[in-house]
Amino acid sequence: MQERPESVAVGVEEEFHLVDLRTRRLVPRADAVLERLQAERFSTELQRSVVETNSRPFVSLADLAEDLAALRRGVVEQAEGAGLGAVAAGTVPIVDMEALDVTPDPRYENMLEEYQLLAREQLICGTQVHVEVPDRDLAVRVAHRVAPWTPVLLALSASSPFWLGEDSGYASARTLLWSRWPTTGPPPRVESAQEYDDLIADLIRTGVITDPGMIYYDLRPSSHLPTLELRIPDSCPRVEDVTLLAGLFRALVVAALQDLEEGRPPIRSRSELVRAQTWRAAREGLEGELVDPVGGRPFAAALVVHRLLDRLRPVLEENGDWDLVAELAHASLERGSSAARQRAAFAAGGLEEVVDLLVAETRMHTESGPEKPRTRVMEMLRGYDSSADEAIVFDRTARRPYGLVLTAFDRLGPEGVAAREDRRDEVQRGLGMFFRTGDAEDRLFPFDLFPRIVAGQDWGAVSTGLAQRARALEAFLDDAYGDREIVKDGVVSAALIDSSPGMRPEGRLVVPGVVRCAVTGTDLVRTSAGRWYVLEDNLRVPSGIGYAMANRWLAARVLPELVRAAPTSSPRRAVAVLREALTHQSRALALVSEGPADAAFYEHRLLASELGVPLVVPGDLRVDARHRVFAGDVPVEVLYRRIEEADLFAAVPGLRDALAEGTLTLANAPGNGLADDKALYSYVPDFISYYLDETPILDNVPTFLCREPDRLAEVLDRLAELVVKPVDGYGGRGVVIGPDASPAELAEVRALITADPAAWIAQETIELSTHPTFAGGRLEPRAVDLRAFVCMGAETEVVPLALTRVAEAGSRIVNSSRGGGSKDTWLLS
Repeated sequence: MQERPESVAVGVEEEFHLVDLRTRRLVPRADAVLERLQAERFSTELQRSVVETNSRPFVSLADLAEDLAALRRGVVEQAEGAGLGAVAAGTVPIVDMEALDVTPDPRYENMLEEYQLLAREQLICGTQVHVEVPDRDLAVRVAHRVAPWTPVLLALSASSPFWLGEDSGYASARTLLWSRWPTTGPPPRVESAQEYDDLIADLIRTGVITDPGMIYYDLRPSSHLPTLELRIPDSCPRVEDVTLLAGLFRALVVAALQDLEEGRPPIRSRSELVRAQTWRAAREGLEGELVDPVGGRPFAAALVVHRLLDRLRPVLEENGDWDLVAELAHASLERGSSAARQRAAFAAGGLEEVVDLLVAETRMHTESGPEKPRTRVMEMLRGYDSSADEAIVFDRTARRPYGLVLTAFDRLGPEGVAAREDRRDEVQRGLGMFFRTGDAEDRLFPFDLFPRIVAGQDWGAVSTGLAQRARALEAFLDDAYGDREIVKDGVVSAALIDSSPGMRPEGRLVVPGVVRCAVTGTDLVRTSAGRWYVLEDNLRVPSGIGYAMANRWLAARVLPELVRAAPTSSPRRAVAVLREALTHQSRALALVSEGPADAAFYEHRLLASELGVPLVVPGDLRVDARHRVFAGDVPVEVLYRRIEEADLFAAVPGLRDALAEGTLTLANAPGNGLADDKALYSYVPDFISYYLDETPILDNVPTFLCREPDRLAEVLDRLAELVVKPVDGYGGRGVVIGPDASPAELAEVRALITADPAAWIAQETIELSTHPTFAGGRLEPRAVDLRAFVCMGAETEVVPLALTRVAEAGSRIVNSSRGGGSKDTWLLS
């Protein structure tokens, strides 16, 4: 199955000219701009008059646009500090060739010697868009499927009408200049990465190019990353147009992947025709005609753009990009091309007016508005590593929608935040909000004041995927303890089910029609690109709803001015969802706990109180001769179980009989640990396909079953790269993160895996996103995950409240039992 659109990340490289703000001439001053910018995000190009920026890859176009704006902000601010202007356009109109030079680099100097005029006149800037493709074989096949549409993308970006002080007569003179290099134009029609690499090797052998980096086709697969790169667009003065190009190109790539998967033929278009259509797009931009690749006939450019939008609409809607991309496309068509705006400026005031327009448009949307950086919060963020952060952009400004939070922290300052922490501790002690780890004394449940915000687009997709996953797991458990149709159909082996540590004979006692997974807790992680993965499922005794409620109430008492502005639902709604799931068959409900010795007893007390039901321990329960269950003299028909089933059955004689007779329902049902099994976790996407006949919405982390000999060998070989877990582990117990482990820890876990391979799985190491956490008077990035909840009763409903867990400094393990803390979490609709 190919990657789904929502899981495909896109990144952008932009090139910027530098001009003297007084003379408006192109100047070789890149060094003056780059010396105070991060080397990994900003770099030189062939000409010393050009600065290149590199965005992070993102799943969300809005996140990408923020990153692009911040990168532009960095170039603009440093340029203006040196008396320069930054221009994002294919060319600039005022050039003194004698004053320019190539960047002092051996490779660039060799290019100047070898290519002479081409290198000297490489005074052009482009936009490169990179889209993830699963492998290079697919990338080269996708390239020639997408190629017929690249002239349309060129027209949308056309921004280079002037060349060496004159109107070239073209909307994109850059395209003409660029096409003089020997390896430009439409990509070659090849069917494999090997065929493509052989072609490059032949080109190098001719001496025409010296290395693979000189392959400049309009589309090219990366030599070292699973991406396809679009190279045809001019640099765009407006960041909105770059975002539009990224959205359209990603959709074209995803649509091509889907066509390949489903065996649909590509558009019949020869490379000679694509080259001709590219020339026409460079000549006329958006103001003339473009060739519709489907029929091969010219139409008004706006009509061809609209046809492309219509063609891509299903993919854009599936990805959640339709509204944004359609809006950006309509706005771009209404504005017209940059080339047309430049010509209008020239008519009004000459070439200087053109440069001023380009400088102004490049600067647009990069200014730090009043909701952006402030003095005290910037001080708290000094040295902040935002390379994987959800809330902070690399220049220490706020990502949407964190402006509100940074404003609040700025008003408080470090001393004010520390004072609120004192207030937090006082409130927690008053509430008895403790958590016990191991044999240690009770400690205050670690709570960070900086809230986490899950954007509506993210939460919409995640919550739909959570409900889908819960339904599939419910169906699997019912089948695994019943007729085992999934085994008969060869999807899962009986041996894998029967050998699971979570398999319990009591699971067969659940009467038909009873929901097994009344409450599901699913742990998710988010990568720096914004991709969500399910880390594990918790269906035995999932905890956390109570702490998520308490976090909101705690935040409301400590930061009332911030929580009042939070655009998210009240915890009362979560209580209502939980109550409906637990009582949809009977109102005679009680919550059973181990009691004060349980690490999460605070949560048990809180939930019983909010639900308005008795809180009992096993010793309070009795079963009469008719298999009815009582807590004292109060009848109980549903037990919300917050205790291990083995302990409960051992402590209450007759409870198994009550379960089998149907006089008692346990929520969650005994035997649910089967679905918590880390080995069976890898089959959940298959459960979704088998039981629901649906495509999985949420991805699993790539997982290896050590019980399989080939996988075992790979795991042992890559132990230092992977995360290994016992199949029956929970709370972070037994987890070893290879990149963070010592040689002794790796040797120990190697011996354990070798001794009992079936007891272990391994997973690829996922770069968890980070989130600002206040510590020692400053904000620092900490790894986070998200525990979200689904309740199943008469309906399946995702709880509108989730628990963000926060790792300790330098750790990737977020579990509370391993020292992790938590945050208030705002789920936006």
